Amino acid sequence: MSAVLDDMDSRPGSTTSLLRTVIGLYLREAGGWMSTKDLVLLMDALGTSGTVTRTALGRLRKKEVVRLETRDGNPGFTLTGGAATMLARGDRRIFTPRSMEPGDPWCLVSFSIPETEREKRHQLRRRLHWIGCGTVAAGLWICPDSLRDEVEEILADLGLRNMATLFVTGSPMVGGSLPDAAAKWWDLDAIAGLHRDFLHHHRPAGTGAMGQDLEGGAAAFATYVRSIDRWRIIPYLDPGLPADLLPTDWPGAEAAALFGRMVETLSAPSAAFVRNTLGATVS
Repeated sequence: MSAVLDDMDSRPGSTTSLLRTVIGLYLREAGGWMSTKDLVLLMDALGTSGTVTRTALGRLRKKEVVRLETRDGNPGFTLTGGAATMLARGDRRIFTPRSMEPGDPWCLVSFSIPETEREKRHQLRRRLHWIGCGTVAAGLWICPDSLRDEVEEILADLGLRNMATLFVTGSPMVGGSLPDAAAKWWDLDAIAGLHRDFLHHHRPAGTGAMGQDLEGGAAAFATYVRSIDRWRIIPYLDPGLPADLLPTDWPGAEAAALFGRMVETLSAPSAAFVRNTLGATVS
């Protein structure tokens, strides 16, 4: 479970979060293992010392994201099984942001969990929040039906499937307006703040100068990793509501477009930098 929640538990921009992003982007493509030395070299391009990187590696080991493995006498790290699943899910979220269209179905999650299982109840609410579900009432949550499989996985993982009922439904009928209801079910101000924060930090790099100045070397790598690191929690928390349920000044489309341009421009030169650093093939 630690690995499942690691996507959200590390503060974007922190050494642990940046290291987790580097591992998520490149460890699998490097054959599923990287030496400690190579990880230190990559983190050095992000301005992190070897000592701090090794401390962060220790934190990721405790979170069960990576495990120590020595190959040919060289200490290094590989992914745990739970982390591999987490990263595959993260790839889908990060690089294929979901967007709900008007008329798409919703999923309602109704549950009643006894006080003797209150810790699991707390975990369920936390994990539903972290995949983009909204709160209608304490025991009734809502999300786009596209998230139903993930809800099922969470319920099964916590052993709570027999305490919950899922309803697939059309547009909810509320007493007032549906946009007002959505603003109560989700903290849209906080989600909008994440989008604006991404724009604030990365809009300068998304100008026309980006392709000219960052097409090679450590600069492209550092900019790309930092953009992924700041973006990656947004597609979890943002349910991708239809435009007619969102405020008119919603920044999500602009932020997603900027992120898409950065991926298109920087992913290849960043991968080339990693290849040169590791002396191995990274796609």
